[in-house]
Amino acid sequence: MQEQESLAARPPHGMGGQASTALGRFLRTHGDAVRAEWASTLSERAPDLALERTLLYDALPGFLARLADATPAPGDGAPEPQPCSDEHALQRLEQGLSLEHVVLEYTLLRRALHRGMLRVGLQPGLDELEWLHEVLDRGLARATALYTHVHERMLEALERVSEATLASEDLDGFLPKLLRVLQDAVPPVDGASILLREGDGLRLRAAVGVGANEALAMGVQLGLDEGVSGHVAHARRPLLVHEAARHPELRSELVRQLGVRAAYSVPLEHEGALVGVAHMCSRTVFDFSPSDQLLFRVILTRATNFIVQAELAGRERQARASAQRSLAQLATLLEASPVGIGLLDRELRVQHVNEALARLNGPPVAEHLGRTLREVAPPWAAELLEPLFHQVLDTGQPVSNHEFSRPPRPGVAASHWLGNYYPVRGGEGAVVGLSCVVVDITRQKEVETALRRSGELREQLIGVVGHDLRNPLSAISASATLLRRDGTLSAASQRGVERIRTSAARMARMLNDLLDFARSTHGGLPVQRERVDLHELCRGALEELQVAHPRRRLELETRGHGGGWWDPDRLVQVVGNLVGNALHHGDPDAAVHVRVQDLGDDVALSVHNEGEPIPAALQATLFQPFRPGTTGKAARRSVGLGLYIVQQVARAHGGAVEVHSAPGEGTTFTVRLPRGTDPAGT
Repeated sequence: MQEQESLAARPPHGMGGQASTALGRFLRTHGDAVRAEWASTLSERAPDLALERTLLYDALPGFLARLADATPAPGDGAPEPQPCSDEHALQRLEQGLSLEHVVLEYTLLRRALHRGMLRVGLQPGLDELEWLHEVLDRGLARATALYTHVHERMLEALERVSEATLASEDLDGFLPKLLRVLQDAVPPVDGASILLREGDGLRLRAAVGVGANEALAMGVQLGLDEGVSGHVAHARRPLLVHEAARHPELRSELVRQLGVRAAYSVPLEHEGALVGVAHMCSRTVFDFSPSDQLLFRVILTRATNFIVQAELAGRERQARASAQRSLAQLATLLEASPVGIGLLDRELRVQHVNEALARLNGPPVAEHLGRTLREVAPPWAAELLEPLFHQVLDTGQPVSNHEFSRPPRPGVAASHWLGNYYPVRGGEGAVVGLSCVVVDITRQKEVETALRRSGELREQLIGVVGHDLRNPLSAISASATLLRRDGTLSAASQRGVERIRTSAARMARMLNDLLDFARSTHGGLPVQRERVDLHELCRGALEELQVAHPRRRLELETRGHGGGWWDPDRLVQVVGNLVGNALHHGDPDAAVHVRVQDLGDDVALSVHNEGEPIPAALQATLFQPFRPGTTGKAARRSVGLGLYIVQQVARAHGGAVEVHSAPGEGTTFTVRLPRGTDPAGT
């Protein structure tokens, strides 16, 4: 609008700046009516544009007022005509309107002036009319020339942008070419850059000209609210900055060092979303002309579409490459998997099957694809699996751990499989098919059968041996008792007889443990509940143990009520096993402490001994059968069933057993027993 400013500064003709001619008075008095008629006529001629509020519309009041002041009086020489608005033509060019539309607007302005003068009966002189038409013609000529010149520059630049687009495979190759086109199209530009949005910030993606290499090496990144770039991104409007190196919002020390004078920044937008911010700068001029600014905006507006498309294409290529890698990895995994895997659609047609499943079924992979389950599976398998597959498709719920078998045939043993079937869902969650995972468990079934038979044989052997050894062992024990009463035996013979008796008793305990183990593997130990006072039971059991171990100290502590419904023989067995364990493994100079404690609905029986703690590695297996709780001589005194029997007795009563063993604290076994109820219900 520099031309308007020079017109405003021109001294007016006539009387002290007041309109002194009829034309001048008309322009000053009826300027608003002329503008209104011009806008109305333009709206009628171009109703789809709805562009009443244009630079020309906004500039008309001031332009008409200046014309009124500059109207020559009769006999005066005509002053140099002044244009209306150079920027108006650039605005129409940026809006995509043709040059004919610009000419139409000036034509309609001339018409509005003539009709306004006729309406008020004004007949200006020939000199005034010539002067008025010369001013309008000069404005139209300048607008036309400017429109044409900038339009040619724009077409040339856009053609180069299109060439750069076609020659670039990705965004990083395109952006520097785009900036070089801008630099060539706008001669004052010394440098240009583009920052693209990444998440909640802006990152420098391309730069050319002064400071470009340094800025790219720095890897500039800014928040959306930082510096000039952040201001433009937030306001979503172009920003022209004079003396940019001194701008208070500048965050780049490099720009200060380069001494940038003018900087013009434009937001890059696509469908209302911020894409980034572009800058051009100059160290030689303080301002960029409106035509230079227009070129920068238009070229970047056109290029923004490619930037968005290139970013989308890049992400699509990355996603496609990632998907291809994933599919390749999945295909490799499926083919290498020893588990049979297949995919079927809703018609139960095979979409995919790996080699493992094809081998399980029989036909090769190629003969499975596109065929239905009934066409590729044996009839017995199809009859069995079809209902389950339709159940998965109809309910959308998986079927897990389905065991099925093929009966044995002459010369061919039975085969066994484990199947898991899952729904396959589409993008909207609808079930579009199913996947099946099938494992051949024939070998596992054979091993399970062999182990079961081995276990049954072992248990039968233990039961038979334990039962059949009782009679000879009872004879040995009875004979030793009789010999012990014989007063004619020497002291050495008496000691031998005593060893026979104690060894027989230990063997009897081992046999009892073996028989209990055999029973426990068939539904747990049987118990016969009756009313028991655990205080008295423990007292009697300890008295018997004290006789067998006269040199050891056994202590009993009772607290609260000790009554309950338990199997007394089994609890005596528990006390004997736990105290015997403590005597064998504890400190021989320290007492074994037994405590019975009232816990309300439960009673706790604990046995504590001092001595070395049980290693942590052994604590995890203490209650497993045939696992002695220690090593050395003590481990060879039993078959490793004592603590296992304790655990089984506790479980048979609905209770549990636990151990605590730590350095300096000794070892404590605690059996927690629910009090139980009268089995007779009385």
